[in-house]
Amino acid sequence: MPESLADFVLDGGPARVGIELTVLSLVDVPTLLRPGVIPLPEIEAVIGPVQVAGEVGEGPHASPGMHARNYRPATAVWLMKRGKALSEGRGVFLRIGEEMPADPLTYAAVLYETLHRLDRERLDWIAVERPPDTPEWAGVMDRLSRAAG
Repeated sequence: MPESLADFVLDGGPARVGIELTVLSLVDVPTLLRPGVIPLPEIEAVIGPVQVAGEVGEGPHASPGMHARNYRPATAVWLMKRGKALSEGRGVFLRIGEEMPADPLTYAAVLYETLHRLDRERLDWIAVERPPDTPEWAGVMDRLSRAAG
């Protein structure tokens, strides 16, 4: 019996998008289950009004990636306002437009790779500047919230 569940893993290299895709349910009323790189206004421009799914409870989820702990590094992740930082221990502060890209699509493309790389450095914390509360940043904010948990 193999030691792992999979005998082989295919690595397609870095993802062009980075974060998982936007997930939309079209059962009954169109409902955004998980924000991604396609902003809600762009979806609504094509199909009309879309509801946003509420908090997901225990039990089965309507879509993969909706669990509160979808991806969380071993290193503590903190969402911070710009200019605030943790002072104790060893860590990194990721600021938009400095350590991280200033546009949401490029940010999304490098988010997981950056968190994985920093997680391997055995830091005490990773502080991340909270992105703007706009539809373009919703997918990034969703993933950061799950990482910070």
